[in-house]
Amino acid sequence: MQQSQSVIEEVKQKIDIVQFIGKYIQVKKSGRNYKAICPFHQEKSPSFYISQDRQIWHCFGACGVGGDVIAFFMKWENISFTEALKELAELSGVKFDTNEVLDKTLDKKQILYKINKLSADYYHFLLTKSDVGKEAMTYVKGRGTTEKIIETFYLGYAPQSWDSLYKFLKKKQISASDIFDAGLTVQNDNGSYYDRFRGRLMFPIMDQRGNISGFSGRLLEKDAKAVKYVNTPETIIYHKRESLYGIHLAKEAIRKEQNVLIVEGEFDMITPFQHGISNVVAIKGAAVTKEQLQVLKRYTQQITLALDADIAGAEAIRRGIAEAEKLEIATSVVTFDFAKDPDEAIKKDEIQFKKAIKNPISIYDFFISHAKRKFAGGSSIEKKGIGDEVIPYLSHITNPIVQSHYVRKLATILDVNEQSIYDILRKQLKSELLQSFKVKPSVEKQSTDDVIKREKYLMALVLQDDKPVEASRSVLEILIYEDFQIPALEKIAQRLAKFTGQYVQKEFFDDLPPELQPLANELFLYEIPETNMRNLIEKQVFLVKLDAIIRQSAFLNINRELSDDEKAEKMTILAKQRSEVEKKLKTL
Repeated sequence: MQQSQSVIEEVKQKIDIVQFIGKYIQVKKSGRNYKAICPFHQEKSPSFYISQDRQIWHCFGACGVGGDVIAFFMKWENISFTEALKELAELSGVKFDTNEVLDKTLDKKQILYKINKLSADYYHFLLTKSDVGKEAMTYVKGRGTTEKIIETFYLGYAPQSWDSLYKFLKKKQISASDIFDAGLTVQNDNGSYYDRFRGRLMFPIMDQRGNISGFSGRLLEKDAKAVKYVNTPETIIYHKRESLYGIHLAKEAIRKEQNVLIVEGEFDMITPFQHGISNVVAIKGAAVTKEQLQVLKRYTQQITLALDADIAGAEAIRRGIAEAEKLEIATSVVTFDFAKDPDEAIKKDEIQFKKAIKNPISIYDFFISHAKRKFAGGSSIEKKGIGDEVIPYLSHITNPIVQSHYVRKLATILDVNEQSIYDILRKQLKSELLQSFKVKPSVEKQSTDDVIKREKYLMALVLQDDKPVEASRSVLEILIYEDFQIPALEKIAQRLAKFTGQYVQKEFFDDLPPELQPLANELFLYEIPETNMRNLIEKQVFLVKLDAIIRQSAFLNINRELSDDEKAEKMTILAKQRSEVEKKLKTL
């Protein structure tokens, strides 16, 4: 463990947190720190702050989380601490002893990744080098797939055998339980294992870092009794809702193009990729999930959906857009009237395909056309169905010109006046507003929150002052322990005030008790205006003092242990203190 601690410190010394995070999101200088739009939750104003001095980050918005460069990488890539440390050590050239087991979960993950890689090797060999895979190879090439693409995607073939993969892995000294945990075998009632994938074309599914997390197996021929696709079940390394086929190959193109084409099915991804469209990924399932969108948001704020043109595909697009709206991801849609899916479309007419994806339709045009197909009869009930389906989305359009355009278009389709649609929109917005008021915090809660914010801001000013020891001493000349709602703030102030010798920021922070360090780090990331710090501190300390006096007065009123005379005496003292503080604040 001592060795791992030294690796942690060396990695943090070699990687500058501002430069590292700046590779993933746009950061801007703000006073002595840096700020950005938080990549981990939905927001419009920056609440994500980075300190180059302390090499830490913190989100002051909905996330409320923070940490060092390792913590950021863990959250960004959704990986364990040891996985993040290992990759950052390799990136920074720090020696990392992979034999030192720091994380049992990581150890298990590495075993499963190894099993999946061995299995992919086995399947790929059978497809490309064995007579067993000839039929599968004929099928793949019959779909126009080149040998280069077969290698790029490492396609394979699972033979029509009950236990060939199982026997192969056992010869590699892999335990039956680990093979099962990787999702490659099924256990029958007798406790015996047999291969999950049999007689199928195999698509290894890789994560962003190129690790094989699972497989998708496709039948070569139509069989009414068999499922067309069989996928790896949920494991500790494969999660269907997060999985995006081809993301390891597409991520850089997505970042460069600032857009991603989302399709359904492996060949819908492979065929466009073969024709030079690199920013494409395939989803696993009928709709885009929130988890998939969160992965993609690391690379782009814009998606183009190109799912199947049937009603089921249209429903998937509708659900995907609803999730994208929540994450504030700009969404457009491309459909192909001349083909059932992207794989067929690009083979039929590559020029028309590429033209279509360059000119996707507005999501609102898509909603209207889809609703018209769904409610095609023309009766009043069907017109109501179109309105019910489309209007909720029109209410979210913030640009009045765009909204007016689609209100007019919908009114024409429904053969009603525009005012009828606006009336429904207003009712919907009113309902949403009423809902928001219902969850509004109470005045008392807001008041307490304001007091805490003022105390935190005061100590943030002190910690970021050029001479924090002097600043802290000046604060403690006015405030006493009982004045703080957060005792930890007073403890930090006391430790600063008692600091002797030359103040060294790193030494002070490192010497704080573990329970105080997260709060101190958070305060150091507060955005402070570039102005006279001492004036700000002086005003803030009297605001905190005023809060304390008001709070003490309220407690005194409900204190049943004191006589009326004792209460009156104490209230007189507090009233005098309040008057003095308020006079002082007027001069600042």
